[in-house]
Amino acid sequence: MKRVWIAPMAALAVLLATAPVPAQVAQIKQVGKKALEAGAKAQKDVSYTEDEERQIGADISARLRQRYGVVQDAAIHKYISTLGTLLAQSSDRPKIKWTFIVLDTDGINAFAAPGGFIHITRGALALIRNEAELAGVLGHEISHVVFKHTLMAIRTSKELASFGKVMTTVTRTDFLERSINKGYSLTLENAFSVPDEQAADAAGITLANGLNYAPQGLTAFLQRLDDRNKGMTDRSGLFASHPATKARLDEIASLIEEEGLASKAIVQARYARSVAYKPVAVSQMSQVPAPVETTAKAEPPKPEPKTGLDKFGLGGLKKLGKEKPADATIAATGSRGVNPDRDAKGGPNKALVVVTVSPAEIATFRKGIVG
Repeated sequence: MKRVWIAPMAALAVLLATAPVPAQVAQIKQVGKKALEAGAKAQKDVSYTEDEERQIGADISARLRQRYGVVQDAAIHKYISTLGTLLAQSSDRPKIKWTFIVLDTDGINAFAAPGGFIHITRGALALIRNEAELAGVLGHEISHVVFKHTLMAIRTSKELASFGKVMTTVTRTDFLERSINKGYSLTLENAFSVPDEQAADAAGITLANGLNYAPQGLTAFLQRLDDRNKGMTDRSGLFASHPATKARLDEIASLIEEEGLASKAIVQARYARSVAYKPVAVSQMSQVPAPVETTAKAEPPKPEPKTGLDKFGLGGLKKLGKEKPADATIAATGSRGVNPDRDAKGGPNKALVVVTVSPAEIATFRKGIVG
């Protein structure tokens, strides 16, 4: 895959010129100034090909599944995948392979990994009350991938910025291994910047509104989550790095008014039929202690056998599902304080639940978005 280099000053022009269809241009105009700027920024070189982006996301997803387990229920995965796919097809990256995963933990969380891997916990699904809220949350996570927020955060991190300066003396595999380790740490901590979060909010509610979902769904969920977290001294889990909730709610309300986002569908009945989880109080959630920092010196990595990934510069990456967090990742997560949702215990089964969603099923699902 040929890498495309785009000068920063030309990024916005490229963004508008390469939108897939006129509807995408209209959508970009709708999401507001912050999301538009973020979309332009995403078009700058982030030093990864699309194949590398997918592999980084796949490895991060495998580590999340190892950490939390996967709900082994094809029906719930079908439901989430159908709505998620419908949203993703309306985004500015409709053709990448989107994968939706329900993680098996009571912690309230959601994670977006590069390349189209979207994760939501059953704890989050238990707190959500209708499809409008779910569409807001999934739209937010999808938008992080669309804008390549994780890749930009990885590439501009202190660790990778300094590492990139010595690229003449290291292999591409080394660089990508460091990228995966940093990406996992950033993803686990929900460590996006305030502008990135605001852009994902704006684009996410716009995607939801475009499918006839009430854009206030995201704010209703955020308010309920804030009420649930009032007794906590530290932010926890989902949207842990977001701006203060009241400021976020005000931002979203202003965007809805300014852009005239007026869809009304809630779709509570179908959500209730599809999702039967019940919220678990923070005091009742089982916890897994966060890893602690260690000064033990890691053993040097053993040479990996060559694989078909070599042609993408990924030959040294481990197979999915068998990754062990690197010392740098352990230190990053272990140095943080108590975080009940992040540290909630996960389930025992780590296997992906593979489902397929046909165009006819998506069309039928869309007809049910009424209100």
